[in-house]
Amino acid sequence: MRRREFIAGLTGAATAWPLAARAQRQPVPLIGVLSPIAKAAATRNVEALRDGLREHGYSEDRNIRLEIRYADGDIDRLPQLASELVQLGPAVIVAGSPPAAIAAHNATHTIPIVMNSSPDPVTLGLASSIARPGGNVTGFWWGDAALNGKRLELLKQAVPGMTRAGLMFNPGDPTDSDATDAASEAAKALNLTIRVLEVRGAGDFQDAFATAKRENLQGLAIAQGPLFVSFRAELAKMALAAGLPAIGGFRDFAIVGTLASYGASLSDLYRRKAELIDKILRGANPADLPIERPTKFEFLINLKTAKALGVSISPSLIAQADEVIE
Repeated sequence: MRRREFIAGLTGAATAWPLAARAQRQPVPLIGVLSPIAKAAATRNVEALRDGLREHGYSEDRNIRLEIRYADGDIDRLPQLASELVQLGPAVIVAGSPPAAIAAHNATHTIPIVMNSSPDPVTLGLASSIARPGGNVTGFWWGDAALNGKRLELLKQAVPGMTRAGLMFNPGDPTDSDATDAASEAAKALNLTIRVLEVRGAGDFQDAFATAKRENLQGLAIAQGPLFVSFRAELAKMALAAGLPAIGGFRDFAIVGTLASYGASLSDLYRRKAELIDKILRGANPADLPIERPTKFEFLINLKTAKALGVSISPSLIAQADEVIE
């Protein structure tokens, strides 16, 4: 090797080594995930988030870390869990519901938060506007009023003679803040009488079903707050035991045994959250990232449950379903 080439090689190596060393010292971004539901219930959503991150070039064994906290359906635990995540100094916090987003927002006004919400995030104080949030919170909002009405409509199509239905919701959870008003409006158009069954914890389920049986309710719409998602299997069993055709807000309800479910695809939203995370990690300000709307909704029918309840589902309703469980 010529002397000039040898010296040039040494110079290049000396230059490259500090750059490589600095790259190795760069901290791997931490993504905090604040889930209001139980780990088992959240698995599909978390995996969808991981899939979305991989689509954008992120892998937990290479250039990103995830730290997850689960509230197991108890929204009162969320403030403490949010504080724990904030203390870890994440680059972004993913908040899985309105109470999770509120808890995260109360814990930090600087760390970017990517949330999903059914009530209007502006009304909840999480953003100044949908088009320009103006703070540290962005994400997805679908507006649940129309969805509550659609669930009752689908339930009545499944049980055409139904005149009295129950709405099970948690008055202490902002996730379902507009559920009763929306259901009441929809009920008028459907000639339904709605009985509101207030449930604040799993210990209230038995009393709610006892009321439903005592008042001869013919169907049940279950709200989509963390409490109900976390205990969806138990609720499906209770509804079946009470002879109540029930519809839930997310696909997992029908999967575990309610007659049907209708709502936004949470797994699709979590996959799409990865795009917002990627933008933020690349320098985008959440204040300037518009809050987006879901593009995928899912209607599931569980024919096994229909058979157990003695409910005959019409072919036209089956044809509307995105998935039929047989």
